[in-house]
Amino acid sequence: MKPTKKERQAKLQDTIESNPFVTDEELAEQFQVSVQTIRLDRMELSIPELRERIKHVAEKKMVDEVKSLAIEDVIGEIIDIQLDKSAISIFDVKEEHVFTRNHIARGHHIFAQANSLAVAVVDEEMALTAKATIHFTRSVKLGERVVAKAKVFPTEKKDRMRIQVESFVGTELVFKGDFDMFRATAR
Repeated sequence: MKPTKKERQAKLQDTIESNPFVTDEELAEQFQVSVQTIRLDRMELSIPELRERIKHVAEKKMVDEVKSLAIEDVIGEIIDIQLDKSAISIFDVKEEHVFTRNHIARGHHIFAQANSLAVAVVDEEMALTAKATIHFTRSVKLGERVVAKAKVFPTEKKDRMRIQVESFVGTELVFKGDFDMFRATAR
């Protein structure tokens, strides 16, 4: 039995609160309704469209805290960052990021998003990738949104940091990387 409109809207609100980066299309699929129904539900609940939600999250965070590279050098858009702890970025796969024949994202774009996020999270004027171990778990396609999440782990070396980055499309893991980062000044 299908949930009532009120029940669907309550679940929709909970879903968006837990993942503000979910698209209307993903929501429509999840709730087995049309995209238009999702948009009408959002309007009734005064939930802004995805772009506005992302902008709101980004404004709440201080992305100008990033020291190790210019924000415009980050591949994707940083939406959350806690230097030397964690960071999140989003990357929308467009025509210029995919192979013409099959519309699959070129791997270097997915890697570049993860690597630049690993550099950005380091609280130093300069951070460089010393070593990276990466694993692609599935192809990313044209039109998909990749959410990369970086987590910093301590190391025994003061001039090094270990950063794990996991990238997702929706809830599906598409990339995982472990980055050994060199930091310019030891703390």
